[in-house]
Amino acid sequence: MKLAYVIAPGRGKTNELLAGVAEALAAKGVRLAGTVQLDTEREEEFHCDMDVLVLPDGPKIRISQYLGAGANGCKLNPEALEQSVAATEANIAAGADLLIVNKFGKQEAEGRGFRHAVGEALSRDMPALIGVAGTTVEAFRDYVGEAEELPPEPEALLAWALEATGKS
Repeated sequence: MKLAYVIAPGRGKTNELLAGVAEALAAKGVRLAGTVQLDTEREEEFHCDMDVLVLPDGPKIRISQYLGAGANGCKLNPEALEQSVAATEANIAAGADLLIVNKFGKQEAEGRGFRHAVGEALSRDMPALIGVAGTTVEAFRDYVGEAEELPPEPEALLAWALEATGKS
């Protein structure tokens, strides 16, 4: 099983890291499945719009919902997240060299979200690179068993992915 994960310190840093790595891998001919998250900051507030790009080439799906200024609830739109999961699972079934999932977060820790897609990729012996929220790392480890933690550096992720896919 070729499975690695990364936790980059700082809000949105794992998203930026994985998006850059996915772009570099695609340029090297690695066939990707999964998602990368592209956040758009809102100038008027301390919130952002969350979009995921379904790899390899879309669609781009808004997974956040605007709850208004001062709202404290979860802004994740679970229906939109499930759309991106369904598209990812279809791409896994069609065949890819590598699965990238932007985040194993609260939804996955609770048995939803990309949890099944990760399991499906691993059952097909497809290497997977997963961004993990610091708050859900224990749930991730409980789910997958053994996984290699990579340093949050583009070169380390690229090297791992190229070796795992045999494209190095």
